[in-house]
Amino acid sequence: MGAIEGCEIRDLTPFEDERGWLAEFFRLDELPSSLQPRMGYLSLTRPGVARGPHEHERQTDLFLFFSGTFRLYAWDMRTASPTYGNRLRMDLGEAQPAVVVVPPGVVHAYRNVGSGDAYIINCPNGLYAGEARRDPVDEIRHEDRMDSPFHLD
Repeated sequence: MGAIEGCEIRDLTPFEDERGWLAEFFRLDELPSSLQPRMGYLSLTRPGVARGPHEHERQTDLFLFFSGTFRLYAWDMRTASPTYGNRLRMDLGEAQPAVVVVPPGVVHAYRNVGSGDAYIINCPNGLYAGEARRDPVDEIRHEDRMDSPFHLD
């Protein structure tokens, strides 16, 4: 277990008042232009369900964990990375809201380890299947491989 070069995990800082709270999760003046989102989506994950492990060749994901309890997993498989071989595992969500940046070549997954449905937002710097959904999907899926070395505990 350890840090992974290029993976950034930042706590969300909520600004509260009598109406509730808000938290900025990305700003153009704080994110390099190469990582700025090209799209965004919201997904619901049922209790016990995992998404991944998978990786991208070009895309950087910018996840927002703010709901429920997710266990995040990441493996640095980039041979040129100073943190090659490192694995990261941590719980994020309502009790510990965070923004997570996952660069290309880092295998990642998350599982809803809570008791109810939970949401995440992802704002990747690439379009799913490219402009007008005409390109190959930039995703290497490991979850369907029987011989996958990436295990969620």
